[in-house]
Amino acid sequence: MITRQPFGRTGFDSSRILFGAAALAMMKPERVEKTLATIEAAGINHIDTAASYGESELNLAGWLMLNRDRVFLATKTGDREGPEARASLERSLERMGVDFVDMIQLHNLTDEDGWLTAMGPGGALEALIQARDEGLVRHIGVTGHGTFAPAFHLRSLAEYDFTSVLAPYNYSMMAQPEYAKDFELLASTCAERGVALQTIKSIARRRWQSETQRRFSWYEPIRDVEALTRAVHWVLSREDVFLNSSSDGGLLEATLTAASQFTSVSDSPADTDMAQDVESMGIEPLFERGISDAI
Repeated sequence: MITRQPFGRTGFDSSRILFGAAALAMMKPERVEKTLATIEAAGINHIDTAASYGESELNLAGWLMLNRDRVFLATKTGDREGPEARASLERSLERMGVDFVDMIQLHNLTDEDGWLTAMGPGGALEALIQARDEGLVRHIGVTGHGTFAPAFHLRSLAEYDFTSVLAPYNYSMMAQPEYAKDFELLASTCAERGVALQTIKSIARRRWQSETQRRFSWYEPIRDVEALTRAVHWVLSREDVFLNSSSDGGLLEATLTAASQFTSVSDSPADTDMAQDVESMGIEPLFERGISDAI
């Protein structure tokens, strides 16, 4: 079973692996059923989806009818204007067949214009606060991709007391000094304020090198089981973070197996092992400032 710990100040103990429900975006019904049975058997009790994840919300609906009361359910909106964000939330509730979500997140809020709109008068945050006051959501979070995510999250936290943040975190991303500095400052702020810190791209290898490769995520993941296990353990050895599973559902079981084998920080792989994986597998950071900050 996957260990659990408090998800920030929510009062909910979440499994340290959060199910990235982007994996359900294009799945056939029988595969959806098998995947949800897998997370249930592993003790995963936190689901992270989004309005933009294809059919993910619809694919969760039937399962949620039987399991809603035992999971922390989070979704996201990419809308920045208040009315659009409210409409997005209401559609998500309808698609999943639920009365409320535990958390709504401002999706990938890492650009200046979008940030000013979402955080300003009449923006998405204002609308989501109202939705929370009406009981449609319990908590509000913010997510981000790219090298500017931690810095924007710090700015967002200075403006509003978000419950959770989400940012890329893996060995190759943290090998970039500027990104690592921002991430560490974000982690410190989250620890001080009881903000849950979610991480993504734990098993990312690099951007796709070939147009002919079959794809189930926008980036190429690590498929070698030993290297994947080391990547998962490297993330989990940081006790203050949660790991969101990949949108490549084919790697879910390997990720859960790796996580179930992790018992303490003593299981963390040595930096020399991680560096060797980087060299032998051609692992590269998905985001580099000034080069590749967008998906």
